[in-house]
Amino acid sequence: MSFLMITGRTVNQGVTVENKTSAAYARETSTCFMHEFDMMELGLADNDPVRVTGACGEVVMRAVASEEVGMGTVFVPYGPYANHIIAAGTHSTGMPDFKSHEVEIEPTDEEPKTVHGLMEDLGGLAYDH
Repeated sequence: MSFLMITGRTVNQGVTVENKTSAAYARETSTCFMHEFDMMELGLADNDPVRVTGACGEVVMRAVASEEVGMGTVFVPYGPYANHIIAAGTHSTGMPDFKSHEVEIEPTDEEPKTVHGLMEDLGGLAYDH
């Protein structure tokens, strides 16, 4: 099913940003906030895993119902999960285009990867500081 994805900051994402390898940060940034009717149409319950596919890649996240998200739109907090499906180009602004991306969302049996797992997929090394 196609959606318009918007990204931005959440309070919980901001609170956990100092430890980007923590479970709390991963939980918040791997959340795909959706309208409950869209979730019903996809047969999803809160915290069910979904595959989010954009023009630049795909990532598994967890769907969570939100009254603040309109039908046909999803909200994803800034972080490594959003970065997996958004182009890195910045048009010389230093900030990628984080608004208005078309994505496909489908239920999956896969679990979201850890932040370490996502970084390793890109050729990085897992570490804690």
